[in-house]
Amino acid sequence: MIEHQSLFLALAVTLFFIGAAGAVVRRNAIIVFMCIEIMLGGVNLAFLTFTRTTQNLDGAFMVMCIMAVAAVEAAVGLAIFFLLYRKTGSIDLEKFNLLKW
Repeated sequence: MIEHQSLFLALAVTLFFIGAAGAVVRRNAIIVFMCIEIMLGGVNLAFLTFTRTTQNLDGAFMVMCIMAVAAVEAAVGLAIFFLLYRKTGSIDLEKFNLLKW
C-alpha cells in the first residue's frame, strides 16, 4: 500500500513541476493557463493521496475548494483572454502590458 502512495505522490510532484516549467517558459497565455491547471491537478492528487493515507476527509474538502477555484479561474481567465485578444489581436504575454499605468 505504501508503494502506491509514493507513486501517486511522485506523479503529483511530476505534474506540478511540468506545469511550473510550462508556466515559466511559455509565452502563449492559453498554454500558461493550461499549465496552471496542470499544477492544480498535481496538488489535488497530492491532497487525495494524503486523504487516503490518513483516512481524514480534510484533503477531500480541500480538493473540492481547489476545483471550485479552478472553475472560477477558467471562466474569468478565458474572458480576460478573449477581451485582450479582441483589443490587441494576440494572446502573447509580452503584449499584455496594457494593465500598466
